[in-house]
This record gives sequence, structure tokens and C-alpha cells, in this order.
Amino acid sequence: MYVYRGVIGDVARRAVQPEFVDACRARFRVLHGTAPGEEEAGSWQRSWPVLLDALVRAGLEDLDVLLELSLPGTGERVDAAVVGQDADGVLTVVVVELKQWTRAARSPRDSGMLEVGQRTVPHPARQVGGYVHYLRDWADGGRGVRVNGTVLLHNAPIDLITFLRDMAPPGEPSAEFPLLGRDDLAPGVPAGELARSLGCVGLAPAPTDAVDRFLSAEHRPSESVLERVAAAIENRRRFFLIGEQDRARLAILDAVREVSLDRPAAGRSRPAGLVVVTGGPGTGKTVIAARVMGDLCRMPGRNPRLLTPSGTLTRQLQRLLSEDARGLVATFKNKTPAGLDRNSVVLLDEAHRAATYPHQRGAGFPILLRNLLDRVGVLVLFLDERQIVRPTEGLTLDELERHAHESRATLRRVNLETQFRCNGSQAYHHWIDLLFSPADAPQPWNAASYDLALAPDPDALASWTDGHTAQGRSARITAGFCWPWNTGDVPPLAPEVAIRWHGPDHDERTWARPWNLRSDQPVPGFPDIPARPYWATDRGGHDQVGCIYTAQGLEYAFGAVILGADLVRRDGHWQAHPEASHDARQLRTLPPEQYLRYALNTYRVLATRATHGTRLYSTDPETQAYLASLLPGS
Repeated sequence: MYVYRGVIGDVARRAVQPEFVDACRARFRVLHGTAPGEEEAGSWQRSWPVLLDALVRAGLEDLDVLLELSLPGTGERVDAAVVGQDADGVLTVVVVELKQWTRAARSPRDSGMLEVGQRTVPHPARQVGGYVHYLRDWADGGRGVRVNGTVLLHNAPIDLITFLRDMAPPGEPSAEFPLLGRDDLAPGVPAGELARSLGCVGLAPAPTDAVDRFLSAEHRPSESVLERVAAAIENRRRFFLIGEQDRARLAILDAVREVSLDRPAAGRSRPAGLVVVTGGPGTGKTVIAARVMGDLCRMPGRNPRLLTPSGTLTRQLQRLLSEDARGLVATFKNKTPAGLDRNSVVLLDEAHRAATYPHQRGAGFPILLRNLLDRVGVLVLFLDERQIVRPTEGLTLDELERHAHESRATLRRVNLETQFRCNGSQAYHHWIDLLFSPADAPQPWNAASYDLALAPDPDALASWTDGHTAQGRSARITAGFCWPWNTGDVPPLAPEVAIRWHGPDHDERTWARPWNLRSDQPVPGFPDIPARPYWATDRGGHDQVGCIYTAQGLEYAFGAVILGADLVRRDGHWQAHPEASHDARQLRTLPPEQYLRYALNTYRVLATRATHGTRLYSTDPETQAYLASLLPGS
């Protein structure tokens, strides 16, 4: 998909007309279901004419140009792509990244990143390199097209260009991609030199049908990228499996093979096979999914994907696996990823978080998942029903079994019993399951297999996590969504999680900390405030409070959990108070009996993130007294 396609000379004449950008806005809305932001549309107006003028002056007016070209496997878009053919008749695509920067500084947090305005961004050569390598590896499986890249910083002075070039010295992968500033585009630059700088020297117009084939080519990973991702997974200690985890992995692979054999080899009309992997927190669902992904990458013709509804978890996995994971590891939100076929095996981790809106259920089954099943050969879902924390997400094993029966799909189940988080303590997990159950209640905690206690007040809670942090251990504080969250994407962060209590001398005290950063990227000037996806793992996260949407799917060594006023203990039972929630969009308006399920699941998830120790604290005195009857003090 693209916002505009045309011959460069013609597009250059159109791009200076006011109605051109308006037409592109309309086309963008049709393609993506939403209009581009004002900032993005403004950048089109400022950058496209400059690029097109340079291409015309370089004598390239007869080549094709694609504006805002989508990369189906990643959900990303390329600013522009010049398309022609080289002297050997090979279709050649030159990806152009457009920047309007006038200054940039090296990020103190990550030497490979830059601070530009209020954003932390990758080096532009690294960015365009990601697009280039994606097209080399994914467009038609990496066959039949040559791809190069160029960065055009048309406002950048020579000192900025020199600085950026010094960050990508010869021999570095990013040095493959030229960086051009305003001096490189000066009116007196000869056409041949300009074409060479733009990476388009020697290109001639390509046949229309060749460009059409490139645009309609199936996007699927090449054998080389599958091999690299498989090797990256196998070499990461984090993805090593032991005991039941490895047995589960082998059972999943056996189930995938069996489901595949059950299906006719050609002209298949039967629905995809289903494999459901069930297990509670800490049973290793994510690490097993990653390891199985590595196995699938080595199986001929599998065309695998590892998807998760959690953008946070996706970014953590992509960071572990590097650029090669682009498109193979992706976020599954509201549309089916491109490039899937009946040879595809899709692993859907955190399937309980998949968007399954009640009004989007065809014949009782989520339409989003039905669309995914219609495209693939085998779907493997990693599921824990008690981690469903919103009315607009999740599905149950009963729903999957019913759908498999009604659609004649083959279903296999793999159940994980042994958990490897929480010091491997099955007693702790059983105790937490009983604690956050609507009907049951646990006995007082007396097991030595896990460090569990009640914090007497928020100061003690924070001192416990701060002490572990000072010793170099990861420790985090989480809370129910029972406080406002009005701070924007840019620090300073307001201390909105504020708790008042009475000390031993009945004096009123206040403890307050901010929620984690909203932004998905770190903010320049604040190296100790990690971006939201990395709150659980990166430096400084212990100084902010995480919520269910930040912590779910991740882990750390020590965890403190604050129970808010939305869940209180009365007369031997849990009571829900949705009016105490600040999650207005999802939960606040639910009736208490419906909200109770999500509140119990939320606190169960938060209480099972820590591998070595947990502290609980309730802001409600009666609930705190109930917990004190079950737990030792810290």
C-alpha cells in the first residue's frame, strides 16, 4: 500500500499544489482507517517538494516514486521509495527517509540513539537500514528486487551531517546508507553527482508490470532471516528451557505436526488447527513460545510468526532478538498481520489479552481470532483465563473447544503445571490463587519456599523495594488503577499515586510516587525514567509505580503490590467498588458483580510478577487487617 504513486516529474509538478496533500490525506484515511496527524501532514508539505525537486535535478524524472509506502509485515511506513531498474534489468528500490532536523544530540542512555527535540530516536541511517533489510528479507521472500537506502535531512547544516556521519563510520552497517544535508542539495550540484548521492545513479525507468509485481508481492520472511532469528533464540540464555518447559515445547511441536498431517495437502477448506497451551503465571509460556518460534524458523516452509497483544512484551522480545525479528515478532491488536498463509504457524502469546470485544463476536466467537484462523495453518494460543483483566479482551478454553467442535477444527491441548517464577513455589501460587478467589480463602501463610509478607505502611513498602534496588536487584512497585493518571508523555511526572495513612502516633502521613512514563520512547534529559515498555527492566523504574497494563507479561526479582479501594474485604468476602477505579474507559462503569472478576484477576497478576519476594499492602484498613491475619509483617 502507498499514499501516492507516480512518475517523478509528474508528481513534482503536482506536489506543489495545495490540493495534493488534501488528496493524500483522503487516501491515507481510506488505507489506514484514520486521518494522518497535523504534524505528519505538515511534514509531507515541507519534505516532499524538496525530495522531488532534487530527483528532477538529478535527471531522474522518468523513474517511479512511491510516497508513504507501507511495510505490511511490520505496520511501519517508508517516507518515499524511488523505483527503477539497473543496467542488468534488475528492479531496484531506493528507500528514502526524510528528516527536517536542524540539530540532534547523542543520547546519554543509549549510544546508538539520538535526542531530537523532546524525542529519543534511532540514528536515521539505522532507521532506513531497518526498512532496507526488511524489504531485502521480506518482499517476495527476498527474491527479485535490489534495495538500497538514503537519508535526506534537507534542513541539516554541515556540522549536523558531519556529526551523524561520524556516528556511522566506515565498516559499520549504517555506513552503507548515505546521509545528505542541505549543502548536498545545493542548486549548483551537477546532476550526476546528485543522482550518485541519492543512491540512484545508473537507474532507468522500470516496466510498469515489474513495479506492479513488487507492490503486489507476498511479504514473507526469507530463509536467511528465519535462520538468523532461529540462531538468535537458540543462543539466548533467557530462552533456555528446563524440565517441564522442554517437555511442553516438544509436545507443542508434536501437536503442530499432527495438526498439519490431519489437514489435506492442497485445496484445504477446513479451518486451521488449534493448539492451546494453558498455564498459570510463571509457568514459562512466553519463553516456551520464543523457543518454539526458533524451532519453527528451522522447519521448511513454515512461515511462522510470534504475536502478542501486548506492545510492551513485543518490544521486549524484539529488543532481545534485534532487527531480524521485525515482522516475525509483532503486536496483534485489531487486524490480521500481512504475509500469512496456510503454511503459517502462528504463536499467540498472552492470548488472554487478545481484543475480543463482545459486540465483535460472530456466532459467539471473536471475529479477530476467526480472521486469523482463516488465514493460517496452525494457531498456537498460550492462555491463562485468570489473567483476563478487561471486559473487551480474552477468551476461555471452553470457547475454543466449542469453536473447534462447531468448525470441525483439530484441537490439541498442552497444560503447564510447574511454575518457574516465585522461586518455583507451588505453595505460593496456590495461596495467591485462593486469596484472589471470589469464593475461597487461604490459610495463614507459613511456607518457607517464598518471601511473602505484609507491609505495615507505604513507607515500609518503598523502603523494601529501595533496599533491594540499592543491592543491584530488580524491584518494582505496582498498584491497582485507583489513582488519577493525568501526567502527559513528557516529564516531570506528577506523584499521582498518593496514599494517606496514620502512623504509630496517630499522626497523618502521606506517601506519593508517580505512575510510570506513558511514552513508548525515553524522553531526552530524563535518563532515569524508562519508557513504558521497559519500566519493568530498565534503570529507574523502581521510582515509578506500574499498573496492570505495564507489568502484565513481565517479571522482576522483588515486587510490592498496593491494593486500592476498588477491592476490599468485608464479612468474609471480597467486594468490588468500580467507582474507585480510574480506568474509566474500560472498567469504572461496570456493575460491581462484573467488576469483581477483573479486580481479582488484576491483583493476582500483579502478585505473581516477582521471582524472589512479594510485599502486599492495602489502602483500606479493614482489608489490611484481613491480610495481617494471614501474613507475617515485614
